[in-house]
Amino acid sequence: MRVVIAEDLFLLRDGLTRLLEANGMKVTAAVENGEQLLAAVAADRPDIAVVDVRLPPSFTDEGLRAALAARQANPGLPVLVLSQFVEQLYARELLAGSSGGIGYLLKDRVLDGAQFLDAVRRVAQGGTAMDPEVITRLLTHNSSAGPVSTLSPRERQVLGLMAEGRSNAAIAQQLVITERAVAKHTASIFVRLDLQPSDDDNRRVLAVLAYLNNS
Repeated sequence: MRVVIAEDLFLLRDGLTRLLEANGMKVTAAVENGEQLLAAVAADRPDIAVVDVRLPPSFTDEGLRAALAARQANPGLPVLVLSQFVEQLYARELLAGSSGGIGYLLKDRVLDGAQFLDAVRRVAQGGTAMDPEVITRLLTHNSSAGPVSTLSPRERQVLGLMAEGRSNAAIAQQLVITERAVAKHTASIFVRLDLQPSDDDNRRVLAVLAYLNNS
């Protein structure tokens, strides 16, 4: 798996590089600003870009804007965002494309290497990896309109856990219900969101994006 990292702090950038390469991934570029990120992606499209939201020179939204530009130039490019804050507007922009391969993790809530590596792999494969706090903030002002509003409270719970990237088994364990019940809820979610039968993983991603886009 080829990875591009955009992180302005040297120690974190170096630490991420070492962690990823120690686990069989190839870091094709480790850069410190958005312009360098775009150049790195153009030179050799990676399997995933790991991007800090706030990069030089203004440390506001350069990283996210560069990630959005990279996805526009390379549709479907998986992006895993790292941030110290929940940037609601930026997160919505990232989700607006309704394509898979999206993650948003808060730096201080990544508790171990295995958790981070799992998120990288999941996003690179076209899935989602959303921090629960990000989901909570995005849904604080959830719209009452649209098909998402028709979901039952339990279905919204299931979909929220899907957004974190959890499997049916993990969702069942979290909600203390059977996997069969989870499967029924996910099937109902697909119907309510008008997601036609296709690859199950793809439908899960589309359901998550529809859910978060209606926040």
